[in-house]
Amino acid sequence: MSSPTLTSPTKNLATAIRGVWWLLSREDWTNDNIKKIDPTLGAEPIGILTYALTHFAAQFMKRDRSDDVAPQVYHSGKNNTSATAGYDAYFGTYEVNEQTGQVAHVLIGSITPSNIGMTVLRNLRIKKNKLIIQLETTSTEGEPIIRTLVWKRIS
Repeated sequence: MSSPTLTSPTKNLATAIRGVWWLLSREDWTNDNIKKIDPTLGAEPIGILTYALTHFAAQFMKRDRSDDVAPQVYHSGKNNTSATAGYDAYFGTYEVNEQTGQVAHVLIGSITPSNIGMTVLRNLRIKKNKLIIQLETTSTEGEPIIRTLVWKRIS
């Protein structure tokens, strides 16, 4: 298996993404089709994502996070945020490029101070009640990867 190829950009994407989304899957694949597991959030993190008119908020948590997780901050990959102790949360504003389906997220606040002020780029597509987000980033070892997140609409 490997990263799915994205379809053509969703029409009226800025309107279609508004709502609350629950994370179904988050997978990282190398250019050689090797699946990588993010040690920060694990193989099956829990997540919630909200898009309002011009603002968004995202939270991710390692599924097996426990009290004994070390409170260290992991270095972020290219075009990505850093998490701490198995948790990542940030919010800000966003701007949609309707022609390309790419969304620029400007982080106003974050659980990790070094994320504040970042702009991260994501490719978004809607398929029925699912939101597919794909981005180019790097693994914790610095290897280029494609991360694909699949969300279901809950509101």
